[in-house]
Amino acid sequence: MKPTYDFDYIVIGSGFGGSVSAHRLTEKGYSVGVMEMGRRWKAEDFPTTNWDARRWMWRPGLKMFGFYNMRLFRHVMVVSGNAVGGGSITYANTLLRPADKVWDEGPWAGLADWKQIMPQHYATAEKMLGVTEGRILGEADLRLRKMAELHGTAHTFRPPPVATFFAPDGETGGKTYPDPYFGGEGPDRGTCVGCGGCMMGCRHNAKNTLDKNYLFLAEKRGAKVFAETRVVDVRPLNGKPDGSDGYEIHTECSTAWFNKKRHVFRSRGVVFAASSLGTMELLFRLRQKGSLPRISNDLGQRVRTNAESLIGVRFPAKDKSMSPGLAGGASIHLDERTHIGVVRYPEGSDAIGLMMTVLSGGRAGWNRILVWLLTLLRHPLQALRVHNPFGFARQTMLLLVMQTVDEHLNMRMKRRWYWPFGTRLITEGGPIPTFIPEANAFAEKGAKALGGIATTFLTEILFNIPTTAHCMGGCAMADSPEHGVMDVRNRVFGYQNMLICDGSMLSANLGVNPSLTITALAECAMSHVPEKPA
Repeated sequence: MKPTYDFDYIVIGSGFGGSVSAHRLTEKGYSVGVMEMGRRWKAEDFPTTNWDARRWMWRPGLKMFGFYNMRLFRHVMVVSGNAVGGGSITYANTLLRPADKVWDEGPWAGLADWKQIMPQHYATAEKMLGVTEGRILGEADLRLRKMAELHGTAHTFRPPPVATFFAPDGETGGKTYPDPYFGGEGPDRGTCVGCGGCMMGCRHNAKNTLDKNYLFLAEKRGAKVFAETRVVDVRPLNGKPDGSDGYEIHTECSTAWFNKKRHVFRSRGVVFAASSLGTMELLFRLRQKGSLPRISNDLGQRVRTNAESLIGVRFPAKDKSMSPGLAGGASIHLDERTHIGVVRYPEGSDAIGLMMTVLSGGRAGWNRILVWLLTLLRHPLQALRVHNPFGFARQTMLLLVMQTVDEHLNMRMKRRWYWPFGTRLITEGGPIPTFIPEANAFAEKGAKALGGIATTFLTEILFNIPTTAHCMGGCAMADSPEHGVMDVRNRVFGYQNMLICDGSMLSANLGVNPSLTITALAECAMSHVPEKPA
C-alpha cells in the first residue's frame, strides 16, 4: 500500500541550514514542515536586558523560554540560540568568509573542488542575508584600531560585514521602509540605530534574521513552521530500513511539563538542521534506540570550537560607553591564524559580567588559579571593579578570539555516575586550549595603554574550559561511512532522502563566525536536490 504523507520534507531546526533548506525545497515545489524547538519572537517581545532571565535564557524545565542557551561540558561551554530563526536571533550578526585554506583541512578536503564551487554559494548567501559593510563604528571599534596600531597590525583592521539594514545616506536610523531586499516579496524593515543590542534580539527590525528572509519566503510559499516542537523520534516507514518509503517523525511540545501534545508526521524525506549539538544528540539517541541504526559510528567525532577564547577590556565608569555600534564589530588579524573581533552588549545587559574576572597568566590548572588569586590580592580595587557586574556592558569591549588551528574533541552518549537514569551527551579527548598567549598579550597591552583592565571568563581560569558560540562538526562529510556521517552532497550514509544541513557538517576550524559558511554549504546541498516531479 502506498503511504500517505503530511509533507514531502520535514526540516528539523530553523537556523541557517534549516531555513535555507525550507526555502529552496519550497522553491522546487516540495511541501515542507519545519520543526523548531524554540519560540517565535516579535521585536516587541524581546527582553530589554539580559537580567530578564526568563525571556533571555532557554531552560524550559525551569519555565525559562528565552532564546539563549548555555551548556557546560567537561571540555567546553557551548552557547547557542533556540528560536524560530535559530541562532540568527541572538548571534552577533557578522558574516565573514573564511580563508581558502580551510577547504584543505579535515575530512572534506579533496571531496570536491571547494575553492571553485563555494564562491557562487557564498555570493547567493550574502545576497539573501543582505550582507553589507557595517556603517556604524562605535567607541569599542575605534579602540580596537588603537590597540592594533600598538600591535603593528592596524593594516588588518576592517569594519564588520553584517546582515543589517542601514539608513540611506543622509537619513537617521529607526525609520521603517518597504522591503528593500526581495522586490516587495519580503517584510517591511526598520533601519539600524546602532544600539549594540543585536545579541539581545533586534527591537528595531533592522537585523536580517532568518525569519525576515529565507524562512519568511519559505512560509510565504507554503512551508509550515511548528514552533515549540521537539522531535523525539524518526523512523523509516513500512519496515524499509533505508527510508525509501519515507519516515515518521514523532514530536512533542518543548515548553510543556505535562501536556506534551505528542504528534506523528509522515514525510518522504528529512533534513536534520538542529545545530551541531542538537543534531548530534538526536542522531545518537535515534541510533541508540534502534530507530536509525545505520547512522555511522563516526558520529560525534572531531567536534570543533573554532579554537575560541572570549576575553575583554573593562574601562572606568566615567569613560565613553562601549555599547553603541553593532554587536559584532570591527575585527583584525593578529597573524594568519588568529582573528579578533569586537563584541558588545547594549547598556544595562550586564548579566554576563557575573562570569568575568581579571585576566591572568600561568599554565592551565592549579598554577593558573594561583597566579589569578595572587593577581586579585595584588590589585584588590581592580578585582572589585571587574567582579561588579553593574555597568559591565557600558564599560566593556569584549574580544572574541578565533583561530584556524586544528583543535578538536569527540562527543558521545554515556550514562554518568551522577545521573543513572539515562544517557547524556558528553565530551571526550584532550583539553581545548583556553590560553591563547598572543591574544592575551594583545588585550593586556591595549588595556594598559588605554586605561582599562584585561578580563576573561571565570570558567577559563577555574576549570580550564573555553567558551564557544560556534560548536561545529560531529557529522563529517566523507567518502564512506567509515570516515564520516554523510557524503559530499550532505546525504546521510545508509538512508534515502535524509540530509544534514547545519554546523555539524563543518570539518575545520574556520577562524571566523561560521554562519555564512553554514548558509553557503546548505545552498550547495540544496542545489543538488532535483525539482519535484510534476
